[in-house]
Amino acid sequence: MFIINLTYIVPLEELDQHMAAHVKYLHKYYDKNIFVASGRKVPRTGGIILALAESKAIVEEIIKEDPFYKYELAEFDITEFLTSQYHPDLKNLLG
Repeated sequence: MFIINLTYIVPLEELDQHMAAHVKYLHKYYDKNIFVASGRKVPRTGGIILALAESKAIVEEIIKEDPFYKYELAEFDITEFLTSQYHPDLKNLLG
């Protein structure tokens, strides 16, 4: 599993101009069962995406499709971790 940590590097007004395209991008990978959860940080300085993928390289390629990446609106940091414990309802996704 991967934590994709986004840090916004432009004013929110500029970021919001691309929000609909970003949400469409998120839905694409939710539909493929790659993204598990996502949302804004509080305060709104960036966002977090939890992703399931076979490798960090795959996550890096997926990120390149994000409008926030394409238009250099955010910096992206990827952390890989091994799930040793999780809620039972996630078993189907993680299995």
